[in-house]
Amino acid sequence: MLASVLLALPAYAAQLTLDLANGSRTWDTAQLLKHPQARDIEIPDDVSYKRAMHYRAVPVAVLLEGVSDGDHLQAVATDGFAAEMPAGPLLQKTGSQAWLAIEDPAQPWPGLSKDKPGAGPFYLVWTHPEASKISPEQWPYAVGRIRLLASVAERFPDMLPDPKLAADDPVNKGLALFQKNCFACHRLNGAGDSQLGPDLNIPHNPTEYFAADYLKLYIRNPQNLRQWPQAKMPAITPDVLSDEELVEVVSYLQHMAGRKVTP
Repeated sequence: MLASVLLALPAYAAQLTLDLANGSRTWDTAQLLKHPQARDIEIPDDVSYKRAMHYRAVPVAVLLEGVSDGDHLQAVATDGFAAEMPAGPLLQKTGSQAWLAIEDPAQPWPGLSKDKPGAGPFYLVWTHPEASKISPEQWPYAVGRIRLLASVAERFPDMLPDPKLAADDPVNKGLALFQKNCFACHRLNGAGDSQLGPDLNIPHNPTEYFAADYLKLYIRNPQNLRQWPQAKMPAITPDVLSDEELVEVVSYLQHMAGRKVTP
């Protein structure tokens, strides 16, 4: 009897929840695969798989009913990765375009590495990412929820620099880059939703214990400083973060070392 019940259950019951201004909606795998705007897409250089990939996908814009360009969204993965994303790029229909790739249970995706599962069941991918300089952190996989939130500055004032600084100060530029490239994995002063990486100010800021330019070396490629097969932090290459932008991120971290707030 139990065996017959189990056989009757769907082989795959993954769900994606969208918490938007007009309420919450949950989509399951079968619904998304049958979505009227679902189509097959090719990703020539997939960020997570490091090779060309083929997906059945739905344009993210068609799922974000009621969302406008100025809104702020967060994609939450099952492993604690929380990608903060301005809505504007997700709503684009030309240039860089965001797609929700859906793993078909009949054709499961390969593992991301020998000991890791695949990127499913839902993975946010981009066609022509170079057009809007989409960063690797804007490719969250294993996504379980996308939600509409207030901006990072509104939710987490403890990570803001001194308000006396000019808007174009390197520290404020570094904050914007930190949000785009680092905040999906790290907190600062306890501020943030990610559970993946350590806090970068409490108890100690990395600028306090990395000598000279070793922090920049570590950010560029952690394996150049500490070779550890289990390390999770990816290399952040110059095409993602230029040398000038890297200096601005470090400037922000140095500034925040003097603005510690105990959670």
